[in-house]
Amino acid sequence: MPTLRLPPTVLGLLERRKPLSSRAVNEQGPAVAARDTITEANENGQTHIDDDLRLPKIASLVIILLANVLLQLTFFSIVSSSNEYAQHLGGTSTFSGLVIGIPTVFSGLALIPLMRLDQGGYKRPLHFACGAACLGNILYGLAYRANWLYLILIGRIVTGFAFTFWMYCKRFCSDSRIVGVRRRTTLAGWLVLGQGIGFSLGPFAGGLLFKIGFNNAIFNGFTSPTWIMAIIWAVFWVIVAMVFEDVPRVPQSIALQPIPAQGSTASTDEDKADEDEPTRITTSAVAPTDAPQPPPSPVFPPVHRMTWGQWGVAATMCWFAMTCFFILGAWEANIPVFTSSHLRANPFHFSPFAAGNLIALGGACTIPFLLLNLHVARRVQDRHTLAMGVGTGLAGLIIALAILGADEVNYGSLFICWFLVALGFNVASTVTLSLLSKQLPGEWNGRISLAIQYSNYSGRVTGAVWGGAGVKVGMLSYVGMQVALVGIGSVMFMTLWKHLKAKTG
Repeated sequence: MPTLRLPPTVLGLLERRKPLSSRAVNEQGPAVAARDTITEANENGQTHIDDDLRLPKIASLVIILLANVLLQLTFFSIVSSSNEYAQHLGGTSTFSGLVIGIPTVFSGLALIPLMRLDQGGYKRPLHFACGAACLGNILYGLAYRANWLYLILIGRIVTGFAFTFWMYCKRFCSDSRIVGVRRRTTLAGWLVLGQGIGFSLGPFAGGLLFKIGFNNAIFNGFTSPTWIMAIIWAVFWVIVAMVFEDVPRVPQSIALQPIPAQGSTASTDEDKADEDEPTRITTSAVAPTDAPQPPPSPVFPPVHRMTWGQWGVAATMCWFAMTCFFILGAWEANIPVFTSSHLRANPFHFSPFAAGNLIALGGACTIPFLLLNLHVARRVQDRHTLAMGVGTGLAGLIIALAILGADEVNYGSLFICWFLVALGFNVASTVTLSLLSKQLPGEWNGRISLAIQYSNYSGRVTGAVWGGAGVKVGMLSYVGMQVALVGIGSVMFMTLWKHLKAKTG
């Protein structure tokens, strides 16, 4: 039965102030409530989208989420075989870690110049990312034929320019022009789900292709992952050109209408009675003049001054953005190196295929929990999600310290450690940008996206190098460093607990 909408009255205003979700569920049931909490009808019968629940166009959102998955696959598909590839061309395990981590350095260098050319949109950076990903993967694949070690580094550097779009993915999912406050953590959860798919499917596919081998100087076990990714990126680029719609441009200033003098707006009492009361304009009693009215000066939005609490929250979120990706990058780079080493604590002596399977298995097991996180994020505060994720990841690190110290490493214990680390720090990385975007004005979205992305980059590159060097520095020192980073973040987190409160969703 269609619902009856009353005209706006005092009762209607009181009704609107009730929580949307509870009002809709009580009056119409869950199915209709899910629809009516997003849209309401105004007095003229036009549909109005609730600002807190606003979402971007589905086609463009899907393109952004797919781009994030492809970037993750591009980053991780070479992880399982990069150590062997580097050694085949005359490099070392540390050089392999550099190959994994170096793209983020050049991605960070390219971000600020790219932001000056993006015009506040996403289409230009997306096309730039597609082109760089195609070219970088091709160069990485040609290094085997050229028998030149540094060509794989050059290829990864060019691919790094494509990784600039990671920041735009985050910015898109927290852009106040198209995404409501109560949708940002949920969309960030989708990005993290894509991250989980990337670091599970990427190493597995890379290890599988390495095992198959393809006895060819161009397309072989070392180069086939990047050739396949180059083809996928080319196809995706065509789809982007056909489907993606950029966000609407926001005018820089608000056009103001001058208020005319009393003499030119005089009206009869009957006309005034017909006017709508809320929209009536009262003019000051000034004598009419023939002189033209000066144009009104432009009105700029008030300058937002961050409080000390907000500065602390920003520093905490940047620290955890760096820490999460440092630890994830370190483990992804270290597992192939450690499991193929001759350390006494290593009982495995894995091939790149087996190491890729271990990374992929841990990542795949996190996906059901990341899907659950999408559901939970709508009802749980971001600070609680952060605490749960950091606690889970820290448990994995402590178990790793225990088994390494006791020389009791086996497949099951190492898998449990990797699973807890992957799950915990992926979940924790969900809220770093969304929480900040809820506490700061929408026009700050570009700045905070840049700050979080630079923190991610610093964690990725240093973590990958640290993971590649983990066997040389000692595995206990390798894990102990990660525990120390989490400890520093935990002190910041507990100190600023009250300031970390934000809207759910």
